Amino acid sequence: MGIVLLILQIIGIIIGTLIGLFVLELAIVAFVLRFSVPKQPLERVKKMPKEVDAESARSRKNVSFKVKGTSLSAWLYLPENLSAPVPCIVMGHGLGGTKNMGLEQYAVRYQDAGLAVLAFDYRHLGESEGKPRQLIWIPYQLQDYLAAIEYARSLKEIDPARIALWGTSFSGGHVFVTAARDNKIACVCAQVPWLDSHDAGREVLKRIGIKQVLRIIPHGQRDFVRSWFGLSPHKIPIVGKPGSIAVLADSNAWNGFGELAPKDFINEACARIVIRMDKYRPVKHVAKVRCPVLIQITDKDISHPLSSVEKIEKRLGKLAKVIHYSIAHFDIYVGDNFEKAVNDQLDFFKKHLQK
Repeated sequence: MGIVLLILQIIGIIIGTLIGLFVLELAIVAFVLRFSVPKQPLERVKKMPKEVDAESARSRKNVSFKVKGTSLSAWLYLPENLSAPVPCIVMGHGLGGTKNMGLEQYAVRYQDAGLAVLAFDYRHLGESEGKPRQLIWIPYQLQDYLAAIEYARSLKEIDPARIALWGTSFSGGHVFVTAARDNKIACVCAQVPWLDSHDAGREVLKRIGIKQVLRIIPHGQRDFVRSWFGLSPHKIPIVGKPGSIAVLADSNAWNGFGELAPKDFINEACARIVIRMDKYRPVKHVAKVRCPVLIQITDKDISHPLSSVEKIEKRLGKLAKVIHYSIAHFDIYVGDNFEKAVNDQLDFFKKHLQK
């Protein structure tokens, strides 16, 4: 009995020591060390083909709605010659994206097809309110999607029974979670979706290596701990060149944002997202989705490994329509790849939204 107690005491001391060291490490990272993170202003690669500016948007209205007292900025697109309530597609962008980052090129195509669109900026980003600025926080963004749906259903021009969700990249995961929570959603389009951080994380680790991961984690810890005490956030670039400190330090992401983002885009994020996104697993919510889903997969994209796609297909069964494109993640937003993808989306929406 004495030996057992001694062993337990030793284990307790070891655990206590490890916890103490971890707390000390967090304190040093948050309050003692000074991190120098170079800003990385985006280099605009070229103007997007068929880029739509504010003046050419037809029937676009600037609207807003609130989430917990914070105002969210949105664009509402209504079809011309509106004579009866129409279906509405609710759109939110991916990681750090804003509504003026290419969403309009999709929205006007849906508008031409007789569908309404509500494209919004998440809290803390773009034209929406919220402090600190550039906070990418998954629970908040999921709340924002639900609030956008509620707002769309409240409009007299919208048929509340025919609300669809559209998400891309990180928000491609959000739409699965949101549809699982709202069983009245008519259908979902998930373009190049973030499906499972566990599977994607393994692929990312293979690409960038453990050394790069260990360089980034302290930045997330610093920002997270400082947020507990109401201190100023610690920010890093959303996208960066390979080997740099950024949420996505990848050449495809760097070039993709450079092609998609407007001139006034702020390439920064509160660093806490780097230690939160690895726990985000939309795949776990898929079994509760009860509506048809279009999943568009770019096969040269490490963010949705085949294992993740197979999980989704198995759990959705006949509700899932999966289309593969032999391109990289950001290629789907431009040129012929965009045309192919948006036409596939239109076919899907017409089938499930139009009477």
